[in-house]
Amino acid sequence: MSRQLDEAHEHLERLGVKDIEEYPEIVSGAGDTDTREVYNQLLDAVETGRFDLVVVHEISRISRLGPTEIHEFIQHCLEHDTGVEALDVGLKIHVDDGELQQTIYSMVARLMGDLAQIEHQQKLQRIRSGVRAAQSAGKWTGRPPAGFVVEDGYLRVDPAEFLHVREALTRVDRGESFATVGSSHRVSG
Repeated sequence: MSRQLDEAHEHLERLGVKDIEEYPEIVSGAGDTDTREVYNQLLDAVETGRFDLVVVHEISRISRLGPTEIHEFIQHCLEHDTGVEALDVGLKIHVDDGELQQTIYSMVARLMGDLAQIEHQQKLQRIRSGVRAAQSAGKWTGRPPAGFVVEDGYLRVDPAEFLHVREALTRVDRGESFATVGSSHRVSG
């Protein structure tokens, strides 16, 4: 995400924009619970008229919120005298564009967003398929547990780290707190 923010900042600096506010989207593969809150904060900020321009790194960030969200977002921005730019596809919709041009760009944005959403779903499917294939082959997927490493796809004991974890567990078993043991053994509690 920092690369995306850096590229957005560089773009805004080239445009001569000095006052920049960020609304970073924090989304894991498991869900998008934070997305709507941050998105709603952005919509509220646009509504106040504080912004001349909203720059998104990837148009897919808006399209993941629903099939009509791109169009509604662009309309909301334009109604509040705010332009929209998507860096990944070079889309630029500004308040001073003609109405027909704004409409065409909005249609293009929606199409590009739909395509980005399809590509995102296909990517997730390829990842899931690869994980299933690795698991079927008996390979370890995911982060290894403390005291182990993954070598050539298989879980192996890391002797030094394993002994380190075993010592920490022994200390906890003797009654020391998880926090005390965790801080001295680099093992999360």
